[in-house]
Amino acid sequence: MIIFRKLIGFALCFIFLALIDVQGQIIKVTLLGTGSPSPVMERFGPSILVEAGEQKFLFDAGRGSLQRLTQINVKYREIQGVFFTHLHSDHVVGFPDLWLTGWLTGQRIAPLQIWGPKGTKKMMSNLEKAFEFDIKERISHDTGSPAGVVIKAEDIKEGVVFEKNGVKITAFEVDHAPVKPAFGYRIDYMGRSVVLSGDTRYSENLIRYSKGVDLLIHEVVSPEAIARMKFPADLAKTIIGYHTTPEQAAAIFSLVKPRMAIFSHIILPTATEQDIIPLTRKNYAGAVELGEDLMVIEVGENIKISRLTAKTN
Repeated sequence: MIIFRKLIGFALCFIFLALIDVQGQIIKVTLLGTGSPSPVMERFGPSILVEAGEQKFLFDAGRGSLQRLTQINVKYREIQGVFFTHLHSDHVVGFPDLWLTGWLTGQRIAPLQIWGPKGTKKMMSNLEKAFEFDIKERISHDTGSPAGVVIKAEDIKEGVVFEKNGVKITAFEVDHAPVKPAFGYRIDYMGRSVVLSGDTRYSENLIRYSKGVDLLIHEVVSPEAIARMKFPADLAKTIIGYHTTPEQAAAIFSLVKPRMAIFSHIILPTATEQDIIPLTRKNYAGAVELGEDLMVIEVGENIKISRLTAKTN
Protein backbone atom coordinates (compact mmCIF):
# COMPACT_ATOMS: atom_id res chain seq x y z
CA MET A 1 0.00 0.00 0.00
CA ILE A 2 2.84 2.34 0.93
CA ILE A 3 4.65 1.53 -2.33
CA PHE A 4 1.43 2.16 -4.29
CA ARG A 5 1.00 5.55 -2.63
CA LYS A 6 4.60 6.45 -3.42
CA LEU A 7 4.08 5.48 -7.05
CA ILE A 8 0.95 7.65 -7.21
CA GLY A 9 2.91 10.51 -5.65
CA PHE A 10 5.72 10.16 -8.18
CA ALA A 11 3.20 10.05 -11.03
CA LEU A 12 1.43 13.20 -9.85
CA CYS A 13 4.75 14.96 -9.41
CA PHE A 14 5.79 13.97 -12.93
CA ILE A 15 2.51 15.24 -14.38
CA PHE A 16 2.86 18.52 -12.48
CA LEU A 17 6.41 19.07 -13.73
CA ALA A 18 5.34 18.20 -17.26
CA LEU A 19 2.57 20.79 -17.10
CA ILE A 20 5.03 23.40 -15.85
CA ASP A 21 7.37 22.50 -18.71
CA VAL A 22 4.63 22.83 -21.33
CA GLN A 23 3.43 26.13 -19.89
CA GLY A 24 7.00 27.38 -19.72
CA GLN A 25 7.41 26.86 -23.45
CA ILE A 26 4.82 29.48 -24.31
CA ILE A 27 5.81 32.88 -25.67
CA LYS A 28 2.99 35.34 -25.31
CA VAL A 29 2.88 38.26 -27.74
CA THR A 30 0.50 41.21 -27.40
CA LEU A 31 0.16 43.78 -30.17
CA LEU A 32 -0.20 46.97 -28.18
CA GLY A 33 -0.24 49.23 -31.23
CA THR A 34 -0.52 48.23 -34.88
CA GLY A 35 -0.68 51.66 -36.53
CA SER A 36 1.72 54.11 -38.13
CA PRO A 37 2.21 57.90 -37.75
CA SER A 38 -1.46 58.68 -38.51
CA PRO A 39 -3.21 59.61 -35.20
CA VAL A 40 -6.19 57.25 -35.35
CA MET A 41 -7.97 55.77 -32.35
CA GLU A 42 -8.35 52.21 -33.65
CA ARG A 43 -4.61 51.64 -34.19
CA PHE A 44 -2.19 53.21 -31.73
CA GLY A 45 1.52 53.63 -32.50
CA PRO A 46 3.70 50.58 -33.14
CA SER A 47 4.52 48.66 -29.96
CA ILE A 48 4.66 44.96 -29.12
CA LEU A 49 4.85 43.24 -25.72
CA VAL A 50 6.63 39.89 -25.60
CA GLU A 51 6.40 37.69 -22.50
CA ALA A 52 8.67 34.66 -22.14
CA GLY A 53 8.65 32.86 -18.83
CA GLU A 54 8.69 35.53 -16.12
CA GLN A 55 10.29 38.12 -18.39
CA LYS A 56 8.49 40.93 -20.21
CA PHE A 57 9.98 43.05 -22.99
CA LEU A 58 8.64 45.90 -25.07
CA PHE A 59 9.57 46.31 -28.71
CA ASP A 60 9.10 49.94 -29.78
CA ALA A 61 7.03 52.43 -27.81
CA GLY A 62 4.73 54.28 -30.17
CA ARG A 63 1.85 56.54 -29.24
CA GLY A 64 -0.32 55.07 -26.48
CA SER A 65 1.93 52.18 -25.45
CA LEU A 66 1.45 52.89 -21.73
CA GLN A 67 -2.31 53.14 -22.14
CA ARG A 68 -2.40 49.77 -23.89
CA LEU A 69 -0.25 48.19 -21.17
CA THR A 70 -2.67 49.58 -18.62
CA GLN A 71 -5.61 48.07 -20.51
CA ILE A 72 -4.10 44.60 -20.20
CA ASN A 73 -3.07 45.18 -16.58
CA VAL A 74 0.69 44.95 -17.16
CA LYS A 75 2.61 47.36 -14.94
CA TYR A 76 5.50 49.42 -16.25
CA ARG A 77 7.59 48.19 -13.33
CA GLU A 78 7.27 44.65 -14.73
CA ILE A 79 9.01 45.53 -18.02
CA GLN A 80 12.59 44.22 -18.03
CA GLY A 81 13.65 46.26 -21.04
CA VAL A 82 12.72 48.09 -24.23
CA PHE A 83 14.10 47.34 -27.70
CA PHE A 84 13.82 49.92 -30.49
CA THR A 85 13.76 48.77 -34.10
CA HIS A 86 14.75 52.25 -35.30
CA LEU A 87 14.33 55.84 -34.19
CA HIS A 88 11.53 57.14 -36.41
CA SER A 89 9.21 59.22 -34.25
CA ASP A 90 6.20 56.91 -34.52
CA HIS A 91 8.23 54.12 -32.89
CA VAL A 92 9.57 56.17 -29.97
CA VAL A 93 7.13 59.03 -29.35
CA GLY A 94 5.27 57.11 -26.64
CA PHE A 95 8.45 56.37 -24.71
CA PRO A 96 8.63 59.57 -22.56
CA ASP A 97 5.09 58.90 -21.34
CA LEU A 98 5.84 55.21 -20.73
CA TRP A 99 9.03 56.09 -18.88
CA LEU A 100 7.94 59.04 -16.74
CA THR A 101 4.26 58.38 -16.15
CA GLY A 102 5.03 54.69 -15.67
CA TRP A 103 7.70 55.59 -13.13
CA LEU A 104 5.44 58.03 -11.31
CA THR A 105 2.27 55.93 -11.18
CA GLY A 106 3.73 52.43 -11.45
CA GLN A 107 6.20 52.59 -8.55
CA ARG A 108 9.18 51.35 -10.52
CA ILE A 109 12.26 51.01 -8.31
CA ALA A 110 14.81 49.56 -10.75
CA PRO A 111 16.61 51.09 -13.77
CA LEU A 112 15.23 50.38 -17.24
CA GLN A 113 17.47 48.79 -19.87
CA ILE A 114 17.12 50.12 -23.42
CA TRP A 115 18.57 48.61 -26.58
CA GLY A 116 18.46 50.18 -30.03
CA PRO A 117 20.39 51.28 -33.11
CA LYS A 118 23.11 53.92 -33.13
CA GLY A 119 21.68 57.11 -31.66
CA THR A 120 19.57 55.40 -29.00
CA LYS A 121 21.97 56.19 -26.17
CA LYS A 122 22.16 59.84 -27.25
CA MET A 123 18.36 60.11 -27.50
CA MET A 124 17.89 58.71 -23.99
CA SER A 125 20.52 61.07 -22.59
CA ASN A 126 18.77 64.04 -24.18
CA LEU A 127 15.41 62.92 -22.80
CA GLU A 128 16.90 62.84 -19.32
CA LYS A 129 18.07 66.42 -19.84
CA ALA A 130 14.74 67.52 -21.30
CA PHE A 131 12.82 66.22 -18.28
CA GLU A 132 15.46 67.08 -15.69
CA PHE A 133 13.17 69.54 -13.86
CA ASP A 134 10.32 67.06 -13.53
CA ILE A 135 12.61 64.24 -12.42
CA LYS A 136 14.30 66.32 -9.72
CA GLU A 137 10.99 67.63 -8.42
CA ARG A 138 9.44 64.15 -8.18
CA ILE A 139 12.47 62.77 -6.35
CA SER A 140 12.69 65.74 -3.97
CA HIS A 141 9.04 65.24 -2.98
CA ASP A 142 9.46 61.46 -2.60
CA THR A 143 6.92 60.72 -5.32
CA GLY A 144 9.35 58.65 -7.39
CA SER A 145 12.23 56.28 -6.63
CA PRO A 146 15.61 57.69 -7.79
CA ALA A 147 16.61 54.26 -9.11
CA GLY A 148 13.29 53.75 -10.91
CA VAL A 149 13.79 56.67 -13.30
CA VAL A 150 17.30 55.63 -14.37
CA ILE A 151 17.77 54.62 -18.03
CA LYS A 152 20.60 52.30 -19.06
CA ALA A 153 20.76 52.66 -22.82
CA GLU A 154 22.92 50.71 -25.23
CA ASP A 155 23.56 51.18 -28.95
CA ILE A 156 23.63 47.72 -30.51
CA LYS A 157 24.77 45.97 -33.67
CA GLU A 158 23.50 42.84 -35.40
CA GLY A 159 23.79 39.74 -33.25
CA VAL A 160 22.64 38.35 -29.91
CA VAL A 161 21.88 41.36 -27.70
CA PHE A 162 20.22 39.66 -24.73
CA GLU A 163 20.46 36.18 -23.23
CA LYS A 164 19.15 35.37 -19.78
CA ASN A 165 16.93 32.77 -18.07
CA GLY A 166 16.47 30.85 -21.31
CA VAL A 167 15.46 33.90 -23.37
CA LYS A 168 17.67 34.84 -26.31
CA ILE A 169 17.01 37.99 -28.32
CA THR A 170 18.85 38.55 -31.58
CA ALA A 171 18.91 41.80 -33.53
CA PHE A 172 19.29 41.66 -37.30
CA GLU A 173 19.46 44.42 -39.89
CA VAL A 174 16.55 44.97 -42.26
CA ASP A 175 16.16 47.26 -45.26
CA HIS A 176 14.46 50.52 -44.29
CA ALA A 177 16.87 52.77 -46.22
CA PRO A 178 17.65 55.59 -45.95
CA VAL A 179 17.29 54.68 -42.24
CA LYS A 180 20.42 52.70 -41.32
CA PRO A 181 20.62 50.64 -39.29
CA ALA A 182 17.06 49.48 -38.78
CA PHE A 183 16.55 46.25 -36.88
CA GLY A 184 14.21 43.32 -36.71
CA TYR A 185 14.34 41.03 -33.68
CA ARG A 186 14.16 37.29 -33.12
CA ILE A 187 13.10 35.99 -29.70
CA ASP A 188 13.89 32.36 -28.82
CA TYR A 189 12.66 30.64 -25.67
CA MET A 190 12.39 26.96 -24.76
CA GLY A 191 12.25 25.81 -28.37
CA ARG A 192 9.70 28.48 -29.42
CA SER A 193 10.49 31.46 -31.61
CA VAL A 194 9.06 34.80 -32.68
CA VAL A 195 10.37 37.27 -35.25
CA LEU A 196 9.40 40.95 -35.39
CA SER A 197 10.25 42.53 -38.73
CA GLY A 198 10.40 46.17 -37.71
CA ASP A 199 10.08 48.56 -40.67
CA THR A 200 11.45 47.05 -43.84
CA ARG A 201 11.17 46.43 -47.53
CA TYR A 202 11.55 42.89 -48.82
CA SER A 203 14.63 41.78 -46.89
CA GLU A 204 16.81 38.76 -47.61
CA ASN A 205 18.41 39.16 -44.18
CA LEU A 206 15.02 38.97 -42.50
CA ILE A 207 14.28 35.79 -44.41
CA ARG A 208 17.60 34.32 -43.29
CA TYR A 209 16.96 35.05 -39.62
CA SER A 210 13.31 33.96 -39.78
CA LYS A 211 13.57 30.52 -41.39
CA GLY A 212 11.35 28.03 -39.59
CA VAL A 213 10.11 30.53 -37.01
CA ASP A 214 6.87 29.79 -35.15
CA LEU A 215 5.45 33.31 -35.42
CA LEU A 216 6.43 36.04 -37.87
CA ILE A 217 5.01 39.49 -37.22
CA HIS A 218 5.62 41.59 -40.31
CA GLU A 219 4.84 45.16 -41.29
CA VAL A 220 2.77 45.87 -44.41
CA VAL A 221 1.91 48.80 -46.65
CA SER A 222 -1.39 49.00 -48.51
CA PRO A 223 -1.15 50.75 -51.90
CA GLU A 224 -4.97 50.72 -52.02
CA ALA A 225 -5.28 52.61 -48.73
CA ILE A 226 -2.67 55.11 -49.88
CA ALA A 227 -4.47 55.60 -53.20
CA ARG A 228 -7.68 56.44 -51.33
CA MET A 229 -5.86 59.26 -49.55
CA LYS A 230 -4.95 60.79 -52.92
CA PHE A 231 -1.39 61.61 -51.96
CA PRO A 232 0.84 63.21 -54.60
CA ALA A 233 2.25 60.47 -56.83
CA ASP A 234 5.85 60.99 -55.70
CA LEU A 235 4.92 60.82 -52.01
CA ALA A 236 2.79 57.70 -52.50
CA LYS A 237 5.64 56.02 -54.38
CA THR A 238 8.10 56.91 -51.61
CA ILE A 239 5.88 55.54 -48.83
CA ILE A 240 5.26 52.29 -50.67
CA GLY A 241 8.96 51.98 -51.52
CA TYR A 242 10.00 52.11 -47.86
CA HIS A 243 7.79 49.20 -46.85
CA THR A 244 6.51 45.73 -47.83
CA THR A 245 3.41 45.22 -49.97
CA PRO A 246 1.06 42.26 -49.37
CA GLU A 247 2.41 40.55 -52.50
CA GLN A 248 6.00 40.96 -51.31
CA ALA A 249 5.03 39.71 -47.86
CA ALA A 250 3.52 36.61 -49.47
CA ALA A 251 6.88 35.89 -51.12
CA ILE A 252 8.63 36.28 -47.76
CA PHE A 253 6.16 34.02 -45.96
CA SER A 254 6.52 31.36 -48.65
CA LEU A 255 10.28 31.23 -48.07
CA VAL A 256 10.21 31.52 -44.27
CA LYS A 257 7.31 29.09 -43.77
CA PRO A 258 6.22 30.36 -40.32
CA ARG A 259 3.56 28.45 -38.43
CA MET A 260 1.69 31.76 -38.24
CA ALA A 261 2.15 35.13 -39.92
CA ILE A 262 0.57 38.30 -38.53
CA PHE A 263 0.56 41.73 -40.14
CA SER A 264 1.25 44.66 -37.84
CA HIS A 265 2.40 48.28 -38.28
CA ILE A 266 -0.32 48.73 -40.91
CA ILE A 267 0.42 51.50 -43.42
CA LEU A 268 -1.94 53.24 -43.65
CA PRO A 269 -3.88 52.29 -40.51
CA THR A 270 -7.12 52.85 -42.41
CA ALA A 271 -6.33 49.81 -44.54
CA THR A 272 -8.88 47.02 -44.27
CA GLU A 273 -8.52 43.26 -44.27
CA GLN A 274 -9.82 43.26 -47.85
CA ASP A 275 -6.98 45.60 -48.85
CA ILE A 276 -4.33 43.21 -47.57
CA ILE A 277 -5.28 39.57 -47.05
CA PRO A 278 -6.68 38.71 -50.53
CA LEU A 279 -3.51 40.09 -52.16
CA THR A 280 -1.41 38.01 -49.79
CA ARG A 281 -3.50 34.92 -50.49
CA LYS A 282 -2.79 35.07 -54.22
CA ASN A 283 0.65 33.58 -53.57
CA TYR A 284 0.54 32.31 -50.01
CA ALA A 285 -1.72 29.61 -48.59
CA GLY A 286 -0.35 29.45 -45.04
CA ALA A 287 -1.83 30.83 -41.84
CA VAL A 288 -1.92 34.64 -41.94
CA GLU A 289 -4.02 37.27 -40.19
CA LEU A 290 -4.30 41.04 -40.06
CA GLY A 291 -3.21 42.21 -36.62
CA GLU A 292 -5.17 44.61 -34.46
CA ASP A 293 -4.52 46.46 -31.24
CA LEU A 294 -4.59 44.17 -28.18
CA MET A 295 -4.46 40.99 -30.25
CA VAL A 296 -2.77 38.26 -28.18
CA ILE A 297 -0.82 35.42 -29.78
CA GLU A 298 0.30 32.53 -27.58
CA VAL A 299 3.07 30.45 -29.14
CA GLY A 300 3.33 26.96 -27.71
CA GLU A 301 2.61 23.49 -29.01
CA ASN A 302 -0.34 25.21 -30.67
CA ILE A 303 -0.68 28.84 -31.64
CA LYS A 304 -3.66 30.52 -30.05
CA ILE A 305 -4.98 33.94 -31.08
CA SER A 306 -7.38 36.00 -29.01
CA ARG A 307 -8.71 39.51 -29.46
CA LEU A 308 -9.56 42.13 -26.88
CA THR A 309 -11.64 45.19 -27.66
CA ALA A 310 -9.35 48.19 -27.93
CA LYS A 311 -11.68 50.59 -26.14
CA THR A 312 -10.48 54.15 -26.05
CA ASN A 313 -13.01 55.70 -23.68
